[in-house]
Amino acid sequence: MVKKYVLDTNILIQSPCAPECFEDNQVILPIVVLEELDRLKQAEGERGANARTAIRFLEKLRGEGDLLSGVPLEGGGSLRVEKNFVDVILPQDMPDHTADNRILKICLGLKEGSREKVILVTKDILLRVKAQMIGIQAEDFTAEQAPGKEEQYQGRTEVYAPEELFREFKKKGISADQVYQMGADGRKILPELFENEFVILRADQSVGKTHLGRVENGRIRKLDYRKSTPYGVSPRNAGQYFLQEALMQPAEKAPLVIVKGAAGTSKTFYSLAVGLEKVLNRRDGEYRRILVIRPNAQFDSDIGYLPGSEQEKLSPLMRPIVDNLEQLIDSNEEERYEDEEELKGKTEEIFSRGLLQTEALNYIRGRSVVRTYMIIDEAQNTTPDQIKGIITRAGKDTKIILLGDPDQIDRPFLDERTNGLSYASEKMKGSPLCWQITMTAEECERSRLAQDAIRRL
Repeated sequence: MVKKYVLDTNILIQSPCAPECFEDNQVILPIVVLEELDRLKQAEGERGANARTAIRFLEKLRGEGDLLSGVPLEGGGSLRVEKNFVDVILPQDMPDHTADNRILKICLGLKEGSREKVILVTKDILLRVKAQMIGIQAEDFTAEQAPGKEEQYQGRTEVYAPEELFREFKKKGISADQVYQMGADGRKILPELFENEFVILRADQSVGKTHLGRVENGRIRKLDYRKSTPYGVSPRNAGQYFLQEALMQPAEKAPLVIVKGAAGTSKTFYSLAVGLEKVLNRRDGEYRRILVIRPNAQFDSDIGYLPGSEQEKLSPLMRPIVDNLEQLIDSNEEERYEDEEELKGKTEEIFSRGLLQTEALNYIRGRSVVRTYMIIDEAQNTTPDQIKGIITRAGKDTKIILLGDPDQIDRPFLDERTNGLSYASEKMKGSPLCWQITMTAEECERSRLAQDAIRRL
């Protein structure tokens, strides 16, 4: 049976082409949604850009037919604008003039006397609650959702290997079909291994013996950079060995690295260390610079109204980057802060020479970034559309590193399943051009307190 999906404005703001995701069903836009798009089209940043994209999408459909009667969509369904049902009565405690309640009136009007199912689609949880109160089915937009946290791709796994193959691993590697995992019933099962997935390889007869490897073309092979110390930093756990391997690989082989994990697992610290190693200590000119972009929900939309230059506006957001930079520039923890002015001068020199640059996320749109080591910190605060825009900006010899913790999201209408970081992780799983690793709570190196808090809070 054909269903009627009524879309809220926030669906189009997150995904302007969302109407094409509803197969052969009817997509209905309340007239108030058009009014809100008109209001948002002048907004700064992604909201304004997506509003304009949605308007252009509607203009294209308008050229193909009457939006009030309905225009066919490529997926087999149709889209129409609904301006009726102004006389539908809502409960007394729901005022008619608010945008949300005007949408609810249309849902009720469509439902009355119709055999087709009417479903409101909105990112607004409270609107979904209100819809349920008056008998309207309401759903989130799931087309761009990743699986739940426990089911998301980790980029790493543990397997067992026969003792004789384990001993020869460093010389020959091992075929992926010669390793196994233990099922819940105690039987051996053949694991599904993805290209570039990191592996902790255990000997099946020797307790405590392990090797670290990576899947490549159907074989598990040893790590290339396990003995490296980028900018003097040495890995302290399996996760950091895997992270170092992904970051040290050249852009030609690993142009996209996705790193998920809780605070304190050295995601940003290690990424900066490798970037400094590549830019300062390598003379082959692999990268021209390090470019750091740190999304922030409020800042991205309001940057144009803040006083000062772009770098002055970005300064508060980039303080965590500077903190990590200070630790890398002066590795002596006891003497690092004895001369604050000298330390400040060293960090400022890195910026003044253009070796490390920072930019706002909404300034990356439309650019082609060439031979750059690009770090997107706090990438869990991006939308799927933003993350697609970032990855598709990669020019020749550019390496993109997405860092973030899907449990720490500051942006409205995003969660652990709908943020750009989790979305990219699932969509890029298995790509030979993407390397991924999820750091565990046990790999927190910030402090004992931070590690304990990750487990408890």
